[in-house]
Amino acid sequence: MQVKCTICDTVESIHDHCFEAKRLRNRRIHMHLCQACYDRIGKKTKERHATGNFRLYTEKKPADDFI
Repeated sequence: MQVKCTICDTVESIHDHCFEAKRLRNRRIHMHLCQACYDRIGKKTKERHATGNFRLYTEKKPADDFI
């Protein structure tokens, strides 16, 4: 299966029966990143997290105030 990185537009081939290929075929919203882009994003995220200004915001769940 031929896939294209969404960031740098490099074309790669992956095995047709691997998990990522199945995910890309069945759920079109998923994106493929080449290993270089994936590593670069991971490295930059870890650098931002190390500064102390990086916060992960979680979705607020509604409280059960029906009592």
